[in-house]
Amino acid sequence: MKYIAHARKNDKGEIEELQTVFEHAEGVSDFLEKFSGSFCRSEWAKVVAYWHDLGKLDGGWQAYFKDKVGYDEDRPIEEEASRGNHSTLGAAISISKFGKPFGKLFAYPIAGHHAGLPDYSIGIDKSLCERIFDKDGNLREGLNTGITKAENIEGFKLELPKTLPWNVKEEVKFKDEHIHLWIRMIFSCLVDADWLDTERFMDRQKFSLRGNYPELRQLKEKFDSFMEEKITKSKPSMINLRRKNILETCRQKAKLPPGFFSLTVPTGGGKTLSAMAFALEHALLHEKTRVIMAIPYTSIIEQTAEEYGKVFGVENVIEHHSNIEPEKETELMKLASENWDAPVIVTTNVQLFESLHASDRKHSRKLHNIANSVIILDEAQMLPPEFLQPILSTLKGLVEHFGVTVVLCTATQPALLGRIGVPPISFNGIENCIEIVEDAKKLSEEFERVTIHAPKSKSEKMEWEELAEELKKHEQVLCIVNTRKDCRELHKLMPEGTIHLSALMCGEERSDIIADIKEKLKSEKKQQLRVISTQIVEAGVDIDFPVVYRAFAGLDSIAQAAGRCNREALAEKGQFYIFNPPNPPKVGLMRKGADAAESVIGEGFEKFEPALYEKYFCIFYSKVNDTDKPKFKALMKDSARKFEFQFRSFAKDFHLIEEEGRRSVIVRYRGKRNDSNFLIDRLNKEGAHRELMRKLQRFTVNIYDYHFRKLFDNGGISEVKGYFVLAPGAYEEGRGVVGEDENIWHEDTHII
Repeated sequence: MKYIAHARKNDKGEIEELQTVFEHAEGVSDFLEKFSGSFCRSEWAKVVAYWHDLGKLDGGWQAYFKDKVGYDEDRPIEEEASRGNHSTLGAAISISKFGKPFGKLFAYPIAGHHAGLPDYSIGIDKSLCERIFDKDGNLREGLNTGITKAENIEGFKLELPKTLPWNVKEEVKFKDEHIHLWIRMIFSCLVDADWLDTERFMDRQKFSLRGNYPELRQLKEKFDSFMEEKITKSKPSMINLRRKNILETCRQKAKLPPGFFSLTVPTGGGKTLSAMAFALEHALLHEKTRVIMAIPYTSIIEQTAEEYGKVFGVENVIEHHSNIEPEKETELMKLASENWDAPVIVTTNVQLFESLHASDRKHSRKLHNIANSVIILDEAQMLPPEFLQPILSTLKGLVEHFGVTVVLCTATQPALLGRIGVPPISFNGIENCIEIVEDAKKLSEEFERVTIHAPKSKSEKMEWEELAEELKKHEQVLCIVNTRKDCRELHKLMPEGTIHLSALMCGEERSDIIADIKEKLKSEKKQQLRVISTQIVEAGVDIDFPVVYRAFAGLDSIAQAAGRCNREALAEKGQFYIFNPPNPPKVGLMRKGADAAESVIGEGFEKFEPALYEKYFCIFYSKVNDTDKPKFKALMKDSARKFEFQFRSFAKDFHLIEEEGRRSVIVRYRGKRNDSNFLIDRLNKEGAHRELMRKLQRFTVNIYDYHFRKLFDNGGISEVKGYFVLAPGAYEEGRGVVGEDENIWHEDTHII
């Protein structure tokens, strides 16, 4: 009998070629051995590949599939067609052959290669335990028969490995907390191998597009040439000389062995390019395969990708985030974003860390390409405290067992080193981290470009009206506040022409506004420019104001805001004002940060320096209530001895951005490049599809539930093909979604 895995048809719907289960297993084995070679022995990789689709050898499954594709030859007439579950049998044989504890290592990825990594026992969906064992702990009825039958089919009775599966140095033992990561890597290899072998058979043209990228060596040549030209053309100045010194130091330190590094460079020190210089040099010297830059906000990722695009060519930089402009995304880029097989990836913390802790195959598929890479964590201090335990554990696992080098890139101080927090939630952060630029204090002093004006005490509050009068005195000024509501309140008091910037505005409009701000700041003729913004501009957005005001917040936020002041040292000193707003930051991490900052910023505060950050982060983490929100210790670490991981339950709660209590709405905005009114009309006519929804993503805003209900009840929101769309008038250019803080509604548009 011919056991069929896939059938490719021609344009007429006729079967053109068949792929057998054995042929598919061979193809998957080739890919899987290649992908996992640095951390899994090849004989074990082969076992996973050959066992993953064993259920397809079942007569009922073959009858179902042959009926579906219209293949009559060798159709098992005596069998009742049954799609069934073709992945459980391979998981069962793993446990049957290797025993309950050890066999689970491969049972998870095999059982989950379509539906995702399962829980062992908790039972979000059907647990691995339920799928394989009966109530007495024995293999379920029929599995033993299926195993025996499968082994008697030519090519599927394999010699079982007698070695340990992980391909690591003997002196490096896997810690309990990292075993889940090894399983995830094997799962990733299997999912990608299964996907690629199927694609190679079913869609050869699409498969042929993959992997057509220059080597890292070629990209480094482009980088070196770009930097040489940039340095030659730059105006002689102390700040440019310091940037050049930082760049050279990064190149020198790249020769050190792989591990953890920190690049602590003040804002304006050129760390985006210097970090890449280190990564490329290090990758080539230590045979790494790619560079991954992870950034905290989508609002700044476009700027970084654009900068790297100028260096390497936009076609060689893969942006992978929700806010990417569809016009920039080629077919090759779409394919590379599936499994990150390109040499340079620019992504978000959300995409990187949620993928590393996901259970579904879509997000997990890329993980094996994170192995043997250099990861640059831009603004590393901004990793959410509630997730630090699983994130830092995973980073340590990547460095210790998967050939990864991690660069903690920050303008303040690596907040992730040593002992973090206080009992009972304290834990060990990153150890043996090498500082690339060693004398951080001296560097901080060299980049000192602002005069700081701080309030004498927390009781010294400034009302919005008073602040507005202060801001009016300056022709060019940026004021950063803590909340969207504060931004609206202050903006109302400012003269006409003052720019409002907040997350109540869609990504397309924010990009348009930031581009206009940069153009005005660079104009030879000084133009009046006053901006009221939330913190979306304070990390990584390359703007340079002579005067900046910042509402009291965490010290890292305050320092980032100061980095928008006199960034290019065009004046001897910029003027940076810290003020206490009428209302304190809302309860939560923002309040804790402000309280910690208050305890280290006293009267006479004059400059930012490393010792101050160290003290601040120590106090801040002592105030944090939880560093393990998704219960990593309980669901992943403590269950490692018996290999009883709860992958799905853990992934359910691992979301760096809190989505609960918020709704996403599509707004109506006519941008410089796209008009969402036109796109919404297309949505109504065509329905949702990838190309259209990628474009509409640029026109979405997340609003709180109460705001959503208020708009919806007053006719401000309609539903189009299952998506919520704001009515005309519910979104105002230069102001964003309205209605959050208004109580009066316009008769015609229901919006004031």
